[in-house]
Amino acid sequence: MTDPTAAEPESGLSGPADPDPGVGAGTGIGTGGAPSRRGVLTGVAGLGLAGLFGLPPMPNPKGFRALALTNLQLAGQRVIYSYPGLTPPAQLLTDIENGQVAGVIFFGENISSESQIASVVTQLRNAQAASPIQHPLLLMTDQEGGEVARLPGAPTMSEKQIGASSNPTGNATTAGNGAGRNLAGVGMNVNLAPVLDVYYAAGDFDDQYQRSYSSNPGIASECGKAFITAQQAVGVAATAKHFPGLGSATASQNTDNGPVTLNVSLSQLRGTDEVPYPAAVAAGVKLVMVSWAIYPALDPSLPAGLSPAVVQQELRARNNFQGVTITDALEAGALGAYGTTQQRAVAAAHAGMDLILCSARSVSQGEQATSALASAYASGQLESTGFNAAVDRITSLRSSLS
Repeated sequence: MTDPTAAEPESGLSGPADPDPGVGAGTGIGTGGAPSRRGVLTGVAGLGLAGLFGLPPMPNPKGFRALALTNLQLAGQRVIYSYPGLTPPAQLLTDIENGQVAGVIFFGENISSESQIASVVTQLRNAQAASPIQHPLLLMTDQEGGEVARLPGAPTMSEKQIGASSNPTGNATTAGNGAGRNLAGVGMNVNLAPVLDVYYAAGDFDDQYQRSYSSNPGIASECGKAFITAQQAVGVAATAKHFPGLGSATASQNTDNGPVTLNVSLSQLRGTDEVPYPAAVAAGVKLVMVSWAIYPALDPSLPAGLSPAVVQQELRARNNFQGVTITDALEAGALGAYGTTQQRAVAAAHAGMDLILCSARSVSQGEQATSALASAYASGQLESTGFNAAVDRITSLRSSLS
């Protein structure tokens, strides 16, 4: 996610510590100890899933015409789970077998070697094969390159090194191809990369960990497009992040840790921060992660990922993105004023976010989000047309991957 300083043990993997402990802007990165953003809600007691099986089945969206899914199962198609340590908990496997999980995100603490994580991936895929949902799980990690990498190996260059090189587009292509092959080699199918933030000043939030291609939006745009194209060509979905951009964030403005407001004018946002996104959309990027920062020029009160104005108007309508949206870490400190896991999940879905990223390394967090979405659907708090459209987009993505 966002915190390059949040602790995350690398479990013996080679390579630098994760400056991005989770997913994108708010995934925390670290060298050891307890993860920062995710720790906020890890201890919250989970809501049991079984109690919701009595809810009436939802209408089948297009992607599930052959199935009669319960509310809980359909809600689960919108939630990404996480877990602590090297061994997936039995409850996660049960939830997958019950058709209540869209995917799983992996962190350094989940990986001790390539063979170990490949074995875990096989275990998760086998659980999915026993479920009523016959679409591949979304199995994801952050493999940006440079300081943010969960697996040893490609890409080795950071985004900043790529952007400053004599052949930025060529090196971005190599990085995208390498990242895709690396993830596919252990059975993963989604990379939460590339970062498309255009950094504003040397040493700022993105630049201090070399996570931005350039302060020149044109270079960032071309590199992002090349990375996305090369990675998706080998069957691994790319995720452009963190819309509409964290490039103006100072070194201390970290949504993992607390609220961040970026007072950038609308003309600056659209003329600098958002410039890489039309190229990414044209390249067919499959996912976009939305930031938890507040952008007063777009919405003066809500974090971007909770704002219909940002998600539905700025990203989808203005930038014509038709793919899958994914939140940053739901446990982020930036969301401290926005209630419980359940309340945050429903608010994000209401804003138009498709996938809810529960990255606190707690299966109960994912279960809480799933049960909340199911209840909100059943009560009409989340209307069926938008809900089913989100599930359709996610189903289409899953069906396109292996």
